[in-house]
Amino acid sequence: MERPEINWEHTDSFTAGTVGPQGRRVFFLQASFGNQVLSLKVEKQQISGLADFLTNMLNDLPPADESEMLNNATSETQFVDPGEPDWVIGSLGVTYEQSEDQLILIAEELIRDENSEPAQARLPLSRLQVEHFVQTAQELISSGRPPCPYCGSPLEPDAAGWCPCFN
Repeated sequence: MERPEINWEHTDSFTAGTVGPQGRRVFFLQASFGNQVLSLKVEKQQISGLADFLTNMLNDLPPADESEMLNNATSETQFVDPGEPDWVIGSLGVTYEQSEDQLILIAEELIRDENSEPAQARLPLSRLQVEHFVQTAQELISSGRPPCPYCGSPLEPDAAGWCPCFN
């Protein structure tokens, strides 16, 4: 079955969000263009790694033209509970398009059948959208379960701060 390929000319909104209680959260990347909303399931580590990578990438880019930044201003993006994801992300890539001064996020679907073509999304993002995403992602990651002081694994909320490594 042919999987969709998303290649928007621009992205209206881009954010990260979660569904579910702490310790059982499901992480999503969510983007929109016009009336289309794309909700992709992603691992917490992928969100964290993407935020770190994008932060470093923004720091390495040439300075932005202030008038362009004002023209590309975006409002805060709100995460909308998607119910079910459109697909699960297997790999992420980022590139910079200098002529448009935008970062391009390339997401590819995780597939189990090697004979299938994975869905792909190419999402152009402004610097401001990337900055908002990084801030949201960092807030989501830091709002997770506290780590065990001995092994660093997340503590289960039901265990009242106890970890098996205490034995």
